[in-house]
Amino acid sequence: MTNDGHADHRPGKNERRAAAREKARQLREQQRKRDRRNRMLVQGGIGIGIVAVLAVIAVIIVSSIRPPEPGPKNMASDGILIGENLKAKPSGSVEPGAKPVANKPDPSAGVVNIVTYVDYLCPFCGQFERTNADQIGKLVDSGAATVEIHPLPFLASHSAGTKYSLRATNAAACVANYEPDAFWAFNRELFEHQPSEEGPGLTDAQIKGYVKAAGVNALGSVDGCIDDARFDTWAQNALDRALAGPIPNSDVSKLKGTPLVLVNGQEYKGKLTDASEFRAFVVKAQGDSYSTATATPAPGSATPAPTSTK
Repeated sequence: MTNDGHADHRPGKNERRAAAREKARQLREQQRKRDRRNRMLVQGGIGIGIVAVLAVIAVIIVSSIRPPEPGPKNMASDGILIGENLKAKPSGSVEPGAKPVANKPDPSAGVVNIVTYVDYLCPFCGQFERTNADQIGKLVDSGAATVEIHPLPFLASHSAGTKYSLRATNAAACVANYEPDAFWAFNRELFEHQPSEEGPGLTDAQIKGYVKAAGVNALGSVDGCIDDARFDTWAQNALDRALAGPIPNSDVSKLKGTPLVLVNGQEYKGKLTDASEFRAFVVKAQGDSYSTATATPAPGSATPAPTSTK
């Protein structure tokens, strides 16, 4: 009894002990449930991690066993040959593990053979192309010359990590593969809109815009080829071959930089921004190559080339 006469309902010592034991039991049970749940989560996380690792390994294995693709069509020489009416000369592809097949100039035909090794990010290539594209285009269009263009990713490590040089080379290869007759126009578009060597380069969307501007009809195929980076491996292999040399149909042992410009096998070492100097070199190379031929017109005699830039 309490002092006021009421019954004392406070739990006794034994009841308190029993309640404490029950509370402890409940806490232990809750802890066991938490531990079991945590183990399941950890095991599940490990399982997911293992699945993710296995997926990555599977991709690597599939990529490693995927048959290597041939290079682009119409570039069996690692370059595309463009002739009269600015139309590309059809050719096959460089098969995986095979060597490119060099085009063989015909001196008796009286046609000047111009060959360029270029990088779409190279500022010196841009200077030469923008200076001389008009007069080269007129010579080739008329049939007085051919031009064989070798796009290469020489500066792939530049452009702030975006590998623009490689992406542009791949895009050019895509055009050569699906619509070779538009290559000359696309080549000019890339140089007319050449980005800075220090910047990130053009985006793939911008490159696709210039594909369209060049008059390519097979836009879906070319765009998909660009997205897939289909000819990246070929582009890198073509660069390796040029760096190792020799450069076909010339005395150049190997590519040391871009641009490399050859006229009838002779290397042009003049000013890149002087159209008149390059034209004079073309005429001289033509005369040197065909000095024993009779009635062979100089490349500028029947079809004058411009003496200034656009």
